[in-house]
Amino acid sequence: MMVKKVCYTADMPKSKRKKSKFKSLVIDKKRYYFYKITWLDIVGDSGHANVDEFSNMKPAEMITYGYVFEKNKNFIKTFSSFDSKEESFSDRNVFPIGCIVRLEKINI
Repeated sequence: MMVKKVCYTADMPKSKRKKSKFKSLVIDKKRYYFYKITWLDIVGDSGHANVDEFSNMKPAEMITYGYVFEKNKNFIKTFSSFDSKEESFSDRNVFPIGCIVRLEKINI
């Protein structure tokens, strides 16, 4: 795995200095973008509750920051940590698309 940081020098032509405005990294020639993911999580309670308490129950709105590994019509797969010497990922999550409220690419 190769993690590549893009560095520019003053003597490079401006056309070669084009840089994405979004935070990302490259691992083994593949670019991964950094996102703020807002999603809904299950909230449970095993205690007794009256009608009003039960009616006011709502899912928790959670926020996760991470690099999107893969996105398709069913799931979004993310990671937050990676090995700098080989293609290996940690702090991984798989979110069902139905739980996602908002996906925001993070600007640099």
